[in-house]
Amino acid sequence: MRTAIGILLGAVVAAAALATTLATPSAPRAATASTASASPSPTAAPTPPPSPSAAAAAFGKRLYLDPYSDARRVADRLTASGDTATAAMIEQIASQPTAVWLGEWYSPAMLDTVIQRHLKAAAAQGATPVFVTYAVPDRDCGGYSAGGLTPATYLDWNRRVAAALSGSRAVVLIEPDSLSMLPSAKCAGVADVRLPLIRSAVGILAAAGLSTYLDGGNARWLTPDVQAGYLTSAGIAQATGFFTNVSNFDTTQSERTYAGKLSSRVGWKHFVIDVSRNGNGWTGGWCNPPGAALGQNPQITQSPTSKLDALLWVKHPGTSDGQCNGGPAAGAWFESGAEALVRGRGQ
Repeated sequence: MRTAIGILLGAVVAAAALATTLATPSAPRAATASTASASPSPTAAPTPPPSPSAAAAAFGKRLYLDPYSDARRVADRLTASGDTATAAMIEQIASQPTAVWLGEWYSPAMLDTVIQRHLKAAAAQGATPVFVTYAVPDRDCGGYSAGGLTPATYLDWNRRVAAALSGSRAVVLIEPDSLSMLPSAKCAGVADVRLPLIRSAVGILAAAGLSTYLDGGNARWLTPDVQAGYLTSAGIAQATGFFTNVSNFDTTQSERTYAGKLSSRVGWKHFVIDVSRNGNGWTGGWCNPPGAALGQNPQITQSPTSKLDALLWVKHPGTSDGQCNGGPAAGAWFESGAEALVRGRGQ
């Protein structure tokens, strides 16, 4: 999560930077403290029925490497200054594909510019870009990541995103936390408005030919049965599948087990997992936690015996979760934190 002040500051700074240098802003979301978590069941996930992998259809052969990311700019700057040792560390982040986050911090014209710039770069790479929408009304239910559009403007915003992405091979991860947070006390009454909006957004984006994934929480949050209920109400039937562990730290194996159980409850839908910072698993904190490490490199997975479509870096490693554990404002580049993630991977 990030504070409301942090998200506003990050949005203003990012928009100014983009206007002058076409630089991509950091994803305006940090890890979510899963305080309403349920302990994952030790039992194995049910075995899905064999089927052709959806990964090839959704992701093609290659994930898009963002040439405008914070990590890319920092690595290039360090190299130019002669600090090749640190540059080599940051290069371990900059050289990997990451998602592109879209939200209300962009003006309509800037939103179009950002999308088209990434689509053009992805086409040149022969790669599939992954976008994240993060503008749902009452986002974070007044918490650290508070913000979002109004109910009256949200669907038009999704139509604009869909129109800009139409005809591309883009994958869209729809609104991290939007479903998993609904049982919390601070989200009381939100579901009645949010679920129909998310369901309509799925329809809009899917109608544009895009592969769409909905919020599946993580293994320490809601039970598969509860999460499945929200996914069903949010229109999972229209979507490609769901995502788990976005901006969180749970191990890939625990997420695969959890996601397998969740998939079995929503018609064996496919799923993707955020592995950006889960190299050491959950270490007891969500905000720039000591001991965290980069996860495995992003990759497309294709298997007729698994519903896992891809392991992704949705959260951008190296961007701060907030002013905690030595970090700067949420969304800002956190140099020592980035280096710690790289060192953690090697331990």
